[in-house]
Amino acid sequence: MMNVHEDVQNYYGQQLQQSTDLKTDACCSKAQVPSFIKDIIKKIHPEVVAKYYGCGLVFPPKLEGCRVLDLGSGSGRDVYILSSLVGPQGYVVGVDMTKEQLDVANRFIDYHTKIFCFEKANVEFRLGKIEQLTDDSRLQINSFDVIVSNCVVNLSPNKKKVLQQIYEMLKPGGEFYFSDVYADRSISEDLRQNKILWGECLSGAICESDLISDALDVGFTRPILVTKQPIGVNNEELQKLLGDIKFTSCTYRFFKNKSIEDSTSFNDKLGTLVTYQIPIVHYENEFQFNHSITFKIHDKPRYLHAELKK
Repeated sequence: MMNVHEDVQNYYGQQLQQSTDLKTDACCSKAQVPSFIKDIIKKIHPEVVAKYYGCGLVFPPKLEGCRVLDLGSGSGRDVYILSSLVGPQGYVVGVDMTKEQLDVANRFIDYHTKIFCFEKANVEFRLGKIEQLTDDSRLQINSFDVIVSNCVVNLSPNKKKVLQQIYEMLKPGGEFYFSDVYADRSISEDLRQNKILWGECLSGAICESDLISDALDVGFTRPILVTKQPIGVNNEELQKLLGDIKFTSCTYRFFKNKSIEDSTSFNDKLGTLVTYQIPIVHYENEFQFNHSITFKIHDKPRYLHAELKK
């Protein structure tokens, strides 16, 4: 019988030494990286980059000055990218349960503070489980503008609990923006007991219908799909075990907004037309809101659902 937390800690703390040790490409990002993110990655210490195991990009626009929490921050690559994006007035906290990964992340705090030309560090790393965020007194509830996660929620044995914890940590109106691995059907129990498949982010893969229902139950707005890409297992032995299951890497965003069902105002239940008028740094011409809407500067208005108005 698996002990998921212990097995994941062992896989990412002992068995994997760098991203090339992965047996599949499920935890390897194929997303097109914007040039400004590439420029930041070039500044990040090579050891931090080598131990990166993400499946997407978790950097929504307009992060300057924000307080951000990264769940399952690992060696700290995304935290340090976020550190640069939030700037000296922002702050980033990384949480991970694997000590070996956090040791790497902590080792290079001073390195990145200097390379980003900050007077003081704007990051910290906390040892802990993402199902138990509210147990850490230093992680105050309702205190984060944005929470991100990169190929980590699938590794949790209690995904709804993770969403509940995220909801508690976000400020009202805050955003959860995350990339993860999804399956087109429920994973059988025998596959869920396979430690390698779990560590490779496959046997714990999320069903999109479960994500939507759990998020709504917790109190979030309806999850918004940003990107979706197929994942190839590329390992003959593991592919035989998985059979016809299809996997994708998806990026979703959802918000801690007051439910429109709680409102007695008819106007609150109407959608709204939105235009992009004031340029955002790094997205001066356009930015992608979801998989079907890209806002272009001074372009025609686009319709958004009522629950996203405030």
